[in-house]
Amino acid sequence: MPFAVVAGEPQYTLPKDLYIPPDALEVFLDAFEGPLDLLLYLIRRQNLDILDIPISDITRQYIEYIEMMRDLRFELAAEYLVMAAMLAEIKSRMLLPRVQTEEDEEGEDPRAELIRRLQEYERYKQAAEDIDELPRVGRDVFTVNVEVPHKHVEQAPPDIDLREVLLALKEVLHRADMFSSHHITREPLSLRERMSLVLERVHGETFTEFTDLFDVGEGRQGVVVTFMAILELIKQQLIELVQADSFAPIHVKART
Repeated sequence: MPFAVVAGEPQYTLPKDLYIPPDALEVFLDAFEGPLDLLLYLIRRQNLDILDIPISDITRQYIEYIEMMRDLRFELAAEYLVMAAMLAEIKSRMLLPRVQTEEDEEGEDPRAELIRRLQEYERYKQAAEDIDELPRVGRDVFTVNVEVPHKHVEQAPPDIDLREVLLALKEVLHRADMFSSHHITREPLSLRERMSLVLERVHGETFTEFTDLFDVGEGRQGVVVTFMAILELIKQQLIELVQADSFAPIHVKART
């Protein structure tokens, strides 16, 4: 087997004046992962049937490869030499007549064990190549980590429309009408007293719902007096109306 082809001519011997550094051709050893890989390469290169290996030709090519590696001063692994001995043994057994038995009319093929090992190695090699072609993180695909900056957004409470206050009052009046089944004469309600009652219920940093300040059991008159007391307290800047969002419930809070 030629070790090189120059200008279309195979070269079987090295030029005497050719200098090759000791470690210059180490890449050739990395091409094969072992003796079975080398044998499989020789079989595939010649399109041979793995079930009917011409053991004489394969042995000759394998030995030539071993000798070429030695000439190039490569340190061969022991497994390559073991395979060379195995091929030589199979070749010699092929030259001897086979012993026929009752179970096996033609006798056992000396190549059977080698063929089995080559087929098994070929399956594992193909499986490894298929796995290597799968997309791999860090080689074919890469994960993306995006850190979203934290933004603090201050949302100002919306301005309270007077119409929403009137709608809330309308709801309270409607609830008050439900408790007014007949007219009852009550004592006149004092606006100042109702303002004091509202301030007692609205204190500190707590939020009181607007509708909770009304007692629907007092009827329309009591609701109106309470509403006027709330408006007067807002005018005097003693309380304020707060709404967290549009169409949200209205709350009353004491001013600090």
